[in-house]
Amino acid sequence: MTGRYRPDPAILELGSDYYDPVRAADFPQTILRFRGQRHADTVGLGDLSDAAWLEHFGRFAPLPDNLEQPLALRYHGHQFRTYNPEIGDGRGFLFAQLRDDKDRLLDLGTKGSGQTPYSRFGDGRLTLKGGVREVLATEMLEALGVYTSKSFSLIETGEALTRGDEPSPTRSSVLVRLSHSHIRYGTFQRLAYLKQVDAIPPLVDYCLRHFVGGTHDDPYAALMDHAVAGAARLAASWRAAGFVHGVLNTDNINITAESFDYGPWRFVPRWDDGFTAAYFDQFGLYSFGRQGEALQWNVHQLAMALRTVAPAESLIPALKTYPERYEAALVERYLWRLGVKPRDAKSDEALALTIEAALGASDIVPDRFWFDWRGGAQRGPSPADAVYASDAFATFRTAVSAYEPAADTTHPYWSDAAPCTMLIDEVEAIWAPIDAADDWSSFNAKIAAIRRMGEAYA
Repeated sequence: MTGRYRPDPAILELGSDYYDPVRAADFPQTILRFRGQRHADTVGLGDLSDAAWLEHFGRFAPLPDNLEQPLALRYHGHQFRTYNPEIGDGRGFLFAQLRDDKDRLLDLGTKGSGQTPYSRFGDGRLTLKGGVREVLATEMLEALGVYTSKSFSLIETGEALTRGDEPSPTRSSVLVRLSHSHIRYGTFQRLAYLKQVDAIPPLVDYCLRHFVGGTHDDPYAALMDHAVAGAARLAASWRAAGFVHGVLNTDNINITAESFDYGPWRFVPRWDDGFTAAYFDQFGLYSFGRQGEALQWNVHQLAMALRTVAPAESLIPALKTYPERYEAALVERYLWRLGVKPRDAKSDEALALTIEAALGASDIVPDRFWFDWRGGAQRGPSPADAVYASDAFATFRTAVSAYEPAADTTHPYWSDAAPCTMLIDEVEAIWAPIDAADDWSSFNAKIAAIRRMGEAYA
């Protein structure tokens, strides 16, 4: 470890009402499959040897001067809008907290690290395919400008798991995420449900000090405003990325509005508001077109929990701003991905509407559209030329012609024949050689391609 490693187990400030000490599973093997070196460097862990890496992130030996024992966080949540008081960290825990090179407090949390008091009937494990999918999701979303958790480590653990939604037995893994917080909306909901209202003000103070900063005359209004702004931004970012999270329960939304916990995610193959990611989402509650609505509903549940300690007049003003913040964030994200300079609010909103209308009226893969029109003008011959020449795109072509490029398109990526995408068939094609022959070449190549795209967007 370097001198940049700065442990800061701040969660201990809160005391034992918020978590349970647990032990990690003792895995038969620890085989390193992915090491998030870029992010390890930012928190002073980049010079760990592979052996030390496996010891800390496969065996969960404590990091120096950090949490002595992992902590399973306590929370409840609405799951598909049905309240569930029987959940909590069931196959993960908070392993460590530390400061990055920007002095931000970050968490190292796990997925698949074994059973906890909240595992119910689960085995507390993660399939290797699930771990691979999460790495691919976080890398792709980060490249597309979404505020997401980072996949820090993926280690294969040598167990055979049985799952109903995967061919079984299947391989196992343990994932470590680097996040800004694991405090969920459901953390507040649990305290309200149990009438442990005296525990809510310290949690609010913890969140404001570590994730918001500054001083606040009304801490509850400040936290509500922070949550609403973040939720609106996150939902808009997913839409611009063409991403469907799949499970937007209140225990899957954290107070920093950071996208995390990727299960049945998908990128849309076409601009279809009804597209769902989870096979069990039979009514499309969390479909592509309803994610903005879902996060608005969720911030209302956070407000309901805070209402046990705060007057309504502290919370309602921020809640009322969600629609306008969401619409403004959508416009900002569309212009960012298109790579054009904003003009004025009316023109920018009109351009955003033409994008939605054009994509909605076509079968084009959205990634193809953003790639072909980067900088605000079609950059060359494309398989979608006939689509762009159609009446469906006529209003968009007129609107975008008034815009100037904001982004440099000289990066070699913009001269590629096709955009980098992450559709479900590609995910399956990456997994197949891993499963059949332990061949990780397609996985590694895809990570490199995604990062190259991220450099171009940056």
